[in-house]
Amino acid sequence: MLPENELLKGKKGLIVGIAKAQSIAAGCAMAFKASGAELCITYQNDKARKHVEPVANAAGADMLLPLDVTDHAQTDAVFSEIEKNWGKLDFLLHSIAFCPQDDLHGRVIDCSQHGFGLAMDVSVHSLIRLANRAEPLMQNGGTILTVSYHGAEKVVDHYNVMGPVKAALEATTRYLSVELGPKNIRVNALSPGPLQTRAASGIDHFDTLIDDAKTRAPLHRLTTIDEVGAMAACLVTDFARSVSSNTAYIDGGHHVV
Repeated sequence: MLPENELLKGKKGLIVGIAKAQSIAAGCAMAFKASGAELCITYQNDKARKHVEPVANAAGADMLLPLDVTDHAQTDAVFSEIEKNWGKLDFLLHSIAFCPQDDLHGRVIDCSQHGFGLAMDVSVHSLIRLANRAEPLMQNGGTILTVSYHGAEKVVDHYNVMGPVKAALEATTRYLSVELGPKNIRVNALSPGPLQTRAASGIDHFDTLIDDAKTRAPLHRLTTIDEVGAMAACLVTDFARSVSSNTAYIDGGHHVV
């Protein structure tokens, strides 16, 4: 965990996609908190709230709000609350991915139209929708982060349809960065190595990916959510004020071997 500092003091951020305390977004939330940021955290539904609320409390979140990204009314409500309470937004973390299990575990060529469309909507277009709503609140510039994986760039066994989906997410990140750059809004993707999270456990043969990362990564160990959080916090600070359109790998070097 990051030592406490004031690098993000006065900055206000929205975090979408915390699943539980061991999720990537939770690690980022704690890093943002350690750096002095004020946070609005969302949860998908009432069932998810019991897992997200302890993280929100630990991170000292100012707001804890429901948000199913497929529900436009809930999206409107979240940004209305942010505007009412803060009047601005400095950063947004989008950490959401979904694909129906049958499509996720099957070959890309066998993926259903419905499954592919749903995966693209929840995992990619939701970033566009959130960025669209965040833009007017980032009058003094800001940072938008999303979460990808090396399977966007290379074919990874058993990652299946999420490879094309994450590739689309990274391409979307680049296009958003160009469109929002004139407003000093930076857009970057985080690309952690395999992590033992609930979301990752849905990937078929995930233990194989874990073993491969430990064996082949130059650092010969897994990345932690705290390390991903540290990179996320760094990208939000002014130290990274010239960093945009990038995919930041936090994987012990695994992506080069």
